[in-house]
Amino acid sequence: MKLLTHNLLQSPGTRHGYPLAIEAEKVETVETEFNPDFLVRMVEKLDYPGLVATIATVRHRHAAARPRHALAQRARDTWSHRCSDHAAALAPQLGMQESLPAAVPANFGEDESFLKALHHVLLEIEIVDGHLICPETGKRFPVKDGIPSML
Repeated sequence: MKLLTHNLLQSPGTRHGYPLAIEAEKVETVETEFNPDFLVRMVEKLDYPGLVATIATVRHRHAAARPRHALAQRARDTWSHRCSDHAAALAPQLGMQESLPAAVPANFGEDESFLKALHHVLLEIEIVDGHLICPETGKRFPVKDGIPSML
């Protein structure tokens, strides 16, 4: 699932089920042909603040609540450690160290570095396996082989 697709998804049957959080287990980078005209047209259709927020949550995931039992705590700590390792590994793939600004530049149609960064994030990052998580209900939707199941 590309982040372009993710930007268009909402948790079914909710009022505030957007943007869905991403818990990625497997991510791949797939090179695609750069088409600046397509990106210029897509900027108007994107929820750009939602895209920036999603990237931040993928990069900076933290364990949510602390479990009460010691065994559960150890499992949570292990999970949290793996997530932080994964988030650190994912950040370079997302190309976000220096790329997308917090807001769309006024002259975005002429800003090739912005369009290339947007192209990379929207079209070249592929969430292969993981989960999408509704911010309203906490419901988890699996992503398997790049296909999100919103049922």
